[in-house]
Amino acid sequence: MDEALRTRLEGVEVAFAETEAELADPEILSDGTRYQEVARRHAEQRNIVEGFRAWRQASEDAAEAAELADVEDDAEMASELRKMASERSAEADRLVEKLKLDLVPKDPADDKDVLVEIRAAAGGDEAAIWAGDLLRMYERYAERLGFKSEVMEASDSEAGGYSKVTMGVKGKGAFSRLKYEAGVHRVQRVPKTESQGRIHTSTATVAVLPEADEVEFELDPNDVRVDVFRASGPGGQSVNTTDSAVRLTHEPTGLVVSCQDEKSQLQNKDKAFRILRARLYSAMLAEQQAELAAARSSQVGSGGRSEKIRTYNYKENRVTDHRIGLTIKQLPQVLEGELDEFVERLSADEQAARLADEA
Repeated sequence: MDEALRTRLEGVEVAFAETEAELADPEILSDGTRYQEVARRHAEQRNIVEGFRAWRQASEDAAEAAELADVEDDAEMASELRKMASERSAEADRLVEKLKLDLVPKDPADDKDVLVEIRAAAGGDEAAIWAGDLLRMYERYAERLGFKSEVMEASDSEAGGYSKVTMGVKGKGAFSRLKYEAGVHRVQRVPKTESQGRIHTSTATVAVLPEADEVEFELDPNDVRVDVFRASGPGGQSVNTTDSAVRLTHEPTGLVVSCQDEKSQLQNKDKAFRILRARLYSAMLAEQQAELAAARSSQVGSGGRSEKIRTYNYKENRVTDHRIGLTIKQLPQVLEGELDEFVERLSADEQAARLADEA
């Protein structure tokens, strides 16, 4: 381990002791918000400190075994000691690489709940049907992870599927697992409405927005105009005799959110505020991190057929992620929510990039 890395780790060790003292401070214990923040920091530091201490022990074990091997008269015992020294040295090297990754700053939104916005793009009715297929894929994926999902707002398409649909996903680490889905998803298949069996290419865009806690992002109710109206179904027919649907307009930015899926006006209002808060929070994060640009526009592009992060080809039974050049020939399984291989490879790629930036 080089001196610079050791110095950083020793600094984390000192900070960890200070954080432990904070957790015992009555003033912090009585403040729920501060306590949660300190406890989160403590958990992150503990992971690094435990790894550092494990590296230290492995290094000491390797040095001690090598030293004993040099003075051991028994050849068999000396061989065993050298083997032990080699194994503990390899473990120390492995821990160094893990510690380097652990020290890379994590995305502050990784542990948050998310909103997944899916919009039909190029391809007309087939794009709307594809948006519905993507919604089902993410519902299955959330279920596999033990997360809770719900449709927050939806604009049905008369041909089936959705012109736009927003799904909320709740669970620790939801954003860290779904954030790589942001972008244009391209499908190549024969639509059900195609009589001549020709393959069509359609797209849907996905935006993944971390949900903000009220303590992190305060939305001033005075900035929001609330309108209520009767919910309508496909084609515009009324499906409700009461004004249960809610439209929120954030007047400073012009952002508009409508919810009409619930029968209760209160439930629709609550969902609409969650979506609005997430969109505003995402825009705020994008402002703070200028290199990310505007969160939604940078994620989804224009939605054109030539723009894509992933292609789903039905004829060839393959799914290709163009960002990492990974192709999996198990399309039905992927559409059933088996996304782990893509997510893990994308996560590793992101970690490697961050590590390179830190170097």
